[in-house]
Amino acid sequence: MPEAVLDLVGVGFGPSNLAIALALDEAGATAGCDALFLERQPAFGWHTGMLLDEATMQVSFLKDLVTMRNPASPHSYLCYLRDRGRLAAFINQKSLFPLRTEFHDYLAWCAERVGHLVRYGAQVVDIRPVSGPDGTVDLLDVVVHRDGAEEVHRTRNMVIAAGLQPWLPDGIERSDRVWHTSELLHRLPGFESVAPRSLTVVGAGQSAAEAVAHLHGRFPEAEVRAVFGRYGYSPADDSPFANQIFDPDAVDEYYVAPEHVRRRLVDYHRNTNYAVVDLELIQDLYARSYREQVRGVQPRLIMMNVSRLASLSQEADAVRLVVEHLPTGKLTEFETDAVVFGTGYRPADPLALLGSLADQLKLDDQSRPRLDRDYRLVTTDRIRAGIYLQGPTEHTHGLASTLLSVTAVRAGEILAAVTAAAPAQVLTASAR
Repeated sequence: MPEAVLDLVGVGFGPSNLAIALALDEAGATAGCDALFLERQPAFGWHTGMLLDEATMQVSFLKDLVTMRNPASPHSYLCYLRDRGRLAAFINQKSLFPLRTEFHDYLAWCAERVGHLVRYGAQVVDIRPVSGPDGTVDLLDVVVHRDGAEEVHRTRNMVIAAGLQPWLPDGIERSDRVWHTSELLHRLPGFESVAPRSLTVVGAGQSAAEAVAHLHGRFPEAEVRAVFGRYGYSPADDSPFANQIFDPDAVDEYYVAPEHVRRRLVDYHRNTNYAVVDLELIQDLYARSYREQVRGVQPRLIMMNVSRLASLSQEADAVRLVVEHLPTGKLTEFETDAVVFGTGYRPADPLALLGSLADQLKLDDQSRPRLDRDYRLVTTDRIRAGIYLQGPTEHTHGLASTLLSVTAVRAGEILAAVTAAAPAQVLTASAR
């Protein structure tokens, strides 16, 4: 049996739930919220396989985990820099965009500050409703496997932030020579002793382009092929007006918009986030390719554009690929030492985690979960415990749902809902 009833259990401890923990830490005793966060990883880590030395963030440091909610927070990026002794040096470089490795260090710094609220190595395996005498569910039991034992944590509210899962095309299976970009830095040490002759990257987005640039620089004797369906990498639209789609106010507007307006907004602004690349990186890759042409050497950077991967077969010491040139249908067959798929991510399915509780969710006409503005899942009248969702909420809350842009503000909104007066906890589905 659980030791006590918690006010909030967080599933996952990436940036989203970490932001809630920071907001809770700032509020202190005044929040009146006893919380615990559960993370399956043994320690804090965020996209560790893509912490490339040369990569920078695509979002301003001011969109850290707290500043948009509380500019005076002691957990801000500026406070981190002061603590690390680099505040003046960071200001002197005149950039809003920190190195990705540095931002990861900031996140780990924040996680350490609220380490008393999290248990690592905790795999959530089930969420069970606790029914009262009248059949209503005011409490939830979160079942966890940790250190070879089972734990049960009973709570009045839970917030699911299971993060994103690497996605590979149908029929592609990972192996020692077939990776997703999320594994890049973890896999490369195995190639250091025997330098590769050929490496291939599939994909047209930021991660794919970064992988191409990194492999081309790290292995100066290797041929690096980039396979994608466009004529060239498409630049990300990070212009000031377009970036307003990621403002907290835009979430309010998106939430109340009719479904056809939401679809139109996503279509209009997909080039702010999906399958796009920073212009500086595009220019850098083009310059590398052009320099090879000027020198008249055998090119090492080969752009197989307007193409698709037609087949992949793994052999003992290589991967055999067939690439189709889409305009002509010409097939090119070649061997490569490894294939890296920069094919993006998909949100983890929250319904799979909810088990029998999934039947109590209210769905829209496309079988997607309905959510309140404060990110609470809309349920039947029977469920009075609060279940909140961070991440796969683009259909209700807009393009910023899986990004850092509104993380700080969203954390404050969820915490405010959890700590609201008791009557707010028992609103019926019809009232919501």
